[in-house]
Amino acid sequence: MQTILGANGQIGEELARELKRNYTSDIRIVSRKAKKVNDTDMVFSADLTIKEKAIEAVKGSEIAYFTLGLPMDTDLWEKQFLLIMRNVIEACKINKAKLVFFDNTYMYPQDSRVLTEETAFEPIGRKGEIRKEMAEMVLNEIKSGKLEAVICRAPEFYGPAKTQSITNTLIFNAIKENKKLKVPLSDTKKRSLIWTPDASRATALIGNTPDAFNETWHLPVDESHLNYKEFIALASKIYGKELKYKVIPKFVFSIGALFSKRAKELQELLPRYEHANVFDDSKFRKRFPDFVVTSYRNGIEEIKKEQLSK
Repeated sequence: MQTILGANGQIGEELARELKRNYTSDIRIVSRKAKKVNDTDMVFSADLTIKEKAIEAVKGSEIAYFTLGLPMDTDLWEKQFLLIMRNVIEACKINKAKLVFFDNTYMYPQDSRVLTEETAFEPIGRKGEIRKEMAEMVLNEIKSGKLEAVICRAPEFYGPAKTQSITNTLIFNAIKENKKLKVPLSDTKKRSLIWTPDASRATALIGNTPDAFNETWHLPVDESHLNYKEFIALASKIYGKELKYKVIPKFVFSIGALFSKRAKELQELLPRYEHANVFDDSKFRKRFPDFVVTSYRNGIEEIKKEQLSK
């Protein structure tokens, strides 16, 4: 059996579909209010901050996928994320299950360095520190030999359905609402965005490749690393109209942070938009050459198609 912990977000749902499509029908869905994704799924509602519930959630699993997300609330992250990670690691060790940790890039330096699996952690802000500690917990367990695990790391998302990201909010939601698009800080810096279904497909592939474990993998992105100016120009062609946008300077976000909790929570993520953000996925591409990465063109076309269908 393969178990998805935090299964009702975008990554977890796509992962459940991909596992069913290509690997197994023996899938357990775990979240606070678990709901089936596939008809054959088993569901288990659990609060993973409770160690006993985590152990029960993983029981009988060959592989457990940690795709759980929390709202963008630093205080909540500090109270819950490390506790949940500790509980899940213990649950996997007790149940002799492999752990697949779906990770982000918050712990990386936010400058123009090309990011690889070997890039040293240099977090900015409390959220980055938490993600650093979570990743290090998994890496330390791997090093000790007490846990068979793998880290699947993804940059910022863009995508269909439930996808939540700055790019989806400021660009695609604005297109849908016929509003002027917004770009944070710069429209000329290279960006790395991952199509959410690709992130889930790649995670399922790694989770079902035994020799991929005990390592970190950068999940695959469109290699063109378009800047926002180029990305919006491509979207304009696909939507068949000129999509106008404005670049939002840092001081506007700073002012917004005085009045909006959401804007305040975004502050520590802003430096990555001042610099080129190139996420190197060459290790994955070399190991899995047959994996077809969704191009920006195909991804944007899919988002447009979904918007027009509603």
